[in-house]
Amino acid sequence: MEQPRPASVVRFGTYEVSLHSGEVRKSGLRIRIQQQPMKLLEILLERPGEVVTREELRSRVWADESFGDFDQAVNIAIAKLRSALGDSAENPRFIETLPKRGYRFIADVSVVDADARPKVLESVAGDLPGLERKTEPELKVQDARLAVAPKRQLWSALRVIVALALVLSLPILFVLRFRSRGRAPTSIRSLAVLPLENLSADASQNYFTDGMTDELITDLAQISALRVISRTSVMVYKGARKPLPLIARELNVDAVVEGTVLRFGDQVRITAQLIEASTDKHLWSQSYEGDLRDTLALQNRVASAIADQIRINLTPQEQAALKNVKVVNPQAYESYLKGRYFWNKRTADGLKVALAYFNQAIEEDPKYAQAYSGLADTYALLGDWEYGVLAPKEAYPRAKAAASKALELDDTLSEAHASRASLGMFDWDWQSAGNEFRRAIELNPGYATAHQWYAWHLNLLGRQSEGIAEMRKAESLDPLSLIISADMADVLFVARLYDEAIQQSRKTLDMDPNFAVARFELGQAYLEKHMHPEAVVELQRAVQLSGGSPTFIANLARAYVASGKKSEAVKLLSDLKERSNPSHSNASEIAMIYVSLGDTNEAMWLEKGYEERFNPGVLLRPGFDPLRSYPRFQDLERRIGLPR
Repeated sequence: MEQPRPASVVRFGTYEVSLHSGEVRKSGLRIRIQQQPMKLLEILLERPGEVVTREELRSRVWADESFGDFDQAVNIAIAKLRSALGDSAENPRFIETLPKRGYRFIADVSVVDADARPKVLESVAGDLPGLERKTEPELKVQDARLAVAPKRQLWSALRVIVALALVLSLPILFVLRFRSRGRAPTSIRSLAVLPLENLSADASQNYFTDGMTDELITDLAQISALRVISRTSVMVYKGARKPLPLIARELNVDAVVEGTVLRFGDQVRITAQLIEASTDKHLWSQSYEGDLRDTLALQNRVASAIADQIRINLTPQEQAALKNVKVVNPQAYESYLKGRYFWNKRTADGLKVALAYFNQAIEEDPKYAQAYSGLADTYALLGDWEYGVLAPKEAYPRAKAAASKALELDDTLSEAHASRASLGMFDWDWQSAGNEFRRAIELNPGYATAHQWYAWHLNLLGRQSEGIAEMRKAESLDPLSLIISADMADVLFVARLYDEAIQQSRKTLDMDPNFAVARFELGQAYLEKHMHPEAVVELQRAVQLSGGSPTFIANLARAYVASGKKSEAVKLLSDLKERSNPSHSNASEIAMIYVSLGDTNEAMWLEKGYEERFNPGVLLRPGFDPLRSYPRFQDLERRIGLPR
């Protein structure tokens, strides 16, 4: 049961919060705080100085939710609350984060007398000539009565004016209607599909409903003239009761789609409505009903109707894609969605869980192409230098087999082409990889991950400005994605734009202060800015949060060398060498530490990485700049096929 709000006003710093009305003022001026961040603030202010656990926040703010995006939802809500209060996760004045536990309100809090305002109102009323002292309710009644008489007189005059205006405006309205016939009601070139609402009594159907949201996003994202926000960003708004124009501003879109899904027996009904963002005006709504296994076909019909309403001209390929009828296995689809959720966490543990879910989806439906694509993407990351869970020689053949199977089942699947393209980068077949990336984006221009990975492909070919532009495209499609935001910092870092990389990393950390990759990005940028103490702190945190990523350890060792702590760097180097084995040598990480120690010969541990078919993207990093003129390093770049 929700706890009642105390009828009091709480003050901290220059802020006053009415726990009764939910109003916040700073130095007397009202500031806007969204619904969920406001609820978090109220809970924290109930027990200042005490730890409020994340589980308690979940039970009180997201009690009716059963989705897996809770961690991201609470991180973003806290980030928005901090932003509204001018607070910082790095140096908190109000809200302190206790990793893996919860949050604590650390500022001094005082309670203002709740009866103060009625007393002021009473004294003012008593000073007015000709008025007796009234209670607040009596004053409200009296004010209402005083307002009625003049309003009646005004209405009589207004009726005459309005009638005259209508008569005079009819010719103008006729001309405007004639001229606008055949035009779209508004210019819509970007939209967000908000999480569809599950109307079924069974809460376990939430994943099914989320799947419908995901498929509708995928269908609409295939329209090249339309920018559609990706699933990762819109799922944050699941259950959020906030004004649609506000959501649209936060996501920078012209319109939103919202709706419901009702599953009953073997039937499903989807209701969708299109809403103009700036005016909150309903432009279109429709319901569709069909057999459970044909739900994706229903989504295609919804997407086609929306495209028709916003008057976007579809290419023949886009028209064919929206008419392509697919049959879905609901159990396999649910497993696939869970796999993508954990895959998007971008942690070693998350990838292992994702692997299990994708395999489960394939067991439930051996002909499910998207599940094979998810499997390929997971193996690719498990063998990547950032995570190092599997040896590249073990991971990439499995990834390639899964991507090939996905394309064998569905050659029009954008995700599968992006999967194969990413593996082409590890094969060092740059031309084939580029062709596959372009095909993936052609099939689905709104697939943010394809733009994200293509950005790295362009970077490897020395086309950094194009790579940055492509990553910005990915970020515009998925503005709340942690990994895309962190990768945006990384491409800026590789381009030696360190100040911009720092700013971007801080933006990512505002969304989630415990995201290890963002800590790493900030730390490596600090290192190149010669902010050595700050770099050490951030990289230590990245190592801790990642569970000991070899890449993060190598950069921490570099920071130790730069800080004059050579012995600590050598110890980390020894630890990494002990962890290496014939199939997985941590070659690039060990080489990077040797470069920082000034040992160029030992830095050619990179040769081991070449034999293991490592991701050569690591060679773009400033840590290898001292080797650029070294003949053996140049020969390595030539054999990999990188431009010099």
